Amino acid sequence: MTDTPPARRAARVTLREVAERAGVSRSAVSFVMNGRTDQRLSDDVFDRVRRAADELGYRPNITAQTLRTGRSGTVALVSDFVSSTSFANSMVRGAMQELREHDTLLFTVDTQGDADLEDQLLHSLLGRNIDGVIYASMFTRTVTLPRVLEGVPTVLLNCVTVDGSIDAVVPDEIAAGRDAARMLLDHGHRDGIWFVGALPAGSRGGAAWPEWDPIALTERLAGIDQVLTAAGTTLAGVTAIDDDWDVANGRRAVSRMLAEARDAPTALVCANDALAVGAYQALHHAGLSVPADVSVIGFDGSPYARAVEPELTSIALPHIELGRQAAARLAAPGDSPRIERVPMPIRVGGSVGGPPSL
Repeated sequence: MTDTPPARRAARVTLREVAERAGVSRSAVSFVMNGRTDQRLSDDVFDRVRRAADELGYRPNITAQTLRTGRSGTVALVSDFVSSTSFANSMVRGAMQELREHDTLLFTVDTQGDADLEDQLLHSLLGRNIDGVIYASMFTRTVTLPRVLEGVPTVLLNCVTVDGSIDAVVPDEIAAGRDAARMLLDHGHRDGIWFVGALPAGSRGGAAWPEWDPIALTERLAGIDQVLTAAGTTLAGVTAIDDDWDVANGRRAVSRMLAEARDAPTALVCANDALAVGAYQALHHAGLSVPADVSVIGFDGSPYARAVEPELTSIALPHIELGRQAAARLAAPGDSPRIERVPMPIRVGGSVGGPPSL
């Protein structure tokens, strides 16, 4: 048996070969391949160069291009759980869609909330001469930018810094809270509106993320309070979760509220869709129907909203648009840092009606 020699890598096609095939100068090929439009080359030259490059299988030398221009045509999206979470990873899709328009590739990495892993990944990415970073969070929250990113073009996605010194793109949670309150007022609700999903006393996050202090919760509540106050009313009450924003916590919270509240609620605004599903279960167990007895609104626009009957009215997180706008901001930064608030669309289901007395 004889050893088979390893296959030889095909030699890289050079600019000179493309120039010879196209019948133009090497510099003309370089201008075309780098997208230069300031050299007054004719459309015929562009067509001939591109056709010759396709025929020969020419691929630009990215390493040489990076050394020459100082840009690699790549950026990174670094997140805690965004890329590996089926619902939230639409933010990655939005960023990819936008970056394609800028001929830029996207690296995506998740740190799973591990600060040491985050530092390691960021150093590795920066060593590959990426042009910038989209620093993302699965929950809308306040973050401290890692020191390694100081001086690196960075846009925050679904998070902000305390001082607002970094460009950020976040959902407009306050406006979403206002929309929820207006919808209930428009249906005649007034004195029996409850909010489901506050943090228990002394807590700054759910069981899996105990210190993340999500700002979406407080902003949604703030928007609700603004509209109700302007209408001359207030929330009938706020009920807290035990330890997380999931179905079981929603069921327990609403069961407690039904047992302890002096007056039966006419509407529930739940901090997310999972809690709303739990609310459905608690209401059903108490012999109450949605929306004839109690109206329910959720947030996030998740698959939970379509898994119940009647379908849940939910104010959706605009994940794709969030990712797209963050990438656009990184590709074309403004003169000064700002927070871009992206509207959250209302996905109307059948869970909102008038109060029982109407």
